[in-house]
Amino acid sequence: MRVDQLDRREPLITNQDRRILVTGATGYVGGRLVPRLLEEGFTVRCLVRTPAKLDAAIWRERVEIITGSLSGPLEAAMEGVDTAFYLVHGIGDGADWINQEIRDARAFRLAAETAGVSRIIYLGGMGRDDASLSPHLASRHAVGRELAAGTIPVAELRAAVIIGSGSASFEMLRYLVEVLPIMVTPRWVATKSQPIAISDVLDYLVAAISTPEPLSGVFEIGGPDIVSYAEMMALYADEAGLARRRLLPVPVLTPRLSSHWVGLVTPVPASLARPLVDSLVNEVVVTDDRTRRLLGEPQRTLREAIRLALGRTQSGEVPTSFTDADFQPFRSYATDPSWAGGTELRDVRTMSTAAPIGNVFSAVSALGGETGWHAGEWLWRVRGWIDSLWGGPGLRRGRRDPTTLHVGDFVDFWRVEAVSEPTLVVLHAEMVLPGEAWLEWHLEESHGSTRVTQIARFKPRGLWGRLYWLGAMPFHRFVFPGLLAGIVTDAEANRL
Repeated sequence: MRVDQLDRREPLITNQDRRILVTGATGYVGGRLVPRLLEEGFTVRCLVRTPAKLDAAIWRERVEIITGSLSGPLEAAMEGVDTAFYLVHGIGDGADWINQEIRDARAFRLAAETAGVSRIIYLGGMGRDDASLSPHLASRHAVGRELAAGTIPVAELRAAVIIGSGSASFEMLRYLVEVLPIMVTPRWVATKSQPIAISDVLDYLVAAISTPEPLSGVFEIGGPDIVSYAEMMALYADEAGLARRRLLPVPVLTPRLSSHWVGLVTPVPASLARPLVDSLVNEVVVTDDRTRRLLGEPQRTLREAIRLALGRTQSGEVPTSFTDADFQPFRSYATDPSWAGGTELRDVRTMSTAAPIGNVFSAVSALGGETGWHAGEWLWRVRGWIDSLWGGPGLRRGRRDPTTLHVGDFVDFWRVEAVSEPTLVVLHAEMVLPGEAWLEWHLEESHGSTRVTQIARFKPRGLWGRLYWLGAMPFHRFVFPGLLAGIVTDAEANRL
């Protein structure tokens, strides 16, 4: 071939040349898909209603942000787009949410056609199209049909239960198993499903964008395991190191009653739990091998997916949560737990003093040992005696140095986890507990005074952990205010 012929060849299109539109980038799946696309070298644009929700994302400066919603206008969002991801779901967002979903899908399709988008990839829900399909799954399928009603090839990936740290399905599973050693269960716990790891969902989404020719039609995506919800709960309990849960099936627990039960026991609100439970009534398993032939095999078993999600939850490494989404059922409230690391119960006290911050830090650093804990000393001694009886360190250890703290030092039945003079001290409990506990102090100077914030944190393990915290609350109301007041009194007495 001559050189002049080589020069006239069409340039190869690289991933960087392809602009990808992601809707739902502030949601659970979208927030994890965007960094994956960036890793693959794609140019990414995000359509979001609240751009400020992406400020904390480490990839924020690497994407283009368009402020808007699916109701339009969508011209700016679609301009120059090669592939558009439809990852938005209005589940329970208003009384007319099902019809609104279809209207949004139609507006999205028409705008994409006008802009010349080459393919649409939609993440929907698995289930057979028959009369038994839940309203939630029926709406998912209706959106898929609306997106596919035009001229653009649409790959509709239908997933069952998605297992990943922070997903609504995983959080519901986690709380039900951890909180309730004995469960009165409805019939849907015996329904078969094919759960899939969030990492495999992302792999399939990226694979769908990378095929030489646009994919079209329905692609059911599931993991390698077909299990009942009861089996899923047993597997979670095993991975979490919990005793096997006892299930007492009853035929009268309707999806409506189940959703209120889930809303009471877990942080998943009943308005969101209802469509999730409705979906569990339907068997959701992969019915053909089309996805595996064209997009590959799933990489994680259910056990591996649970293990990874549980590990990330416990370590606080949760990239996205179902509470991140804009829609009303997904919004977090003041009464919700800290999602960074699972349920966290807190007792927070603050006090200001004229004592210098250094004196307050010294007073905190002298706690335990001969100094004691200022208030309710007899309660501390009883707790230490009980801890010793149960095999814990109790109060006998005292402390290594009477006035200074270093990371790793023991302080009675606490261990120093963090020290940053003169602003922070964190103690981690080594007493025998049905959970993990911390006691910490944050100090800051403000207008000639020192503000002290004392936080007792507890991450309960199972039902006994929650009962322990509830049983200890009356003593907390006496012990913790007195502890903080004693610190301030010592600091002021040593004031220079």
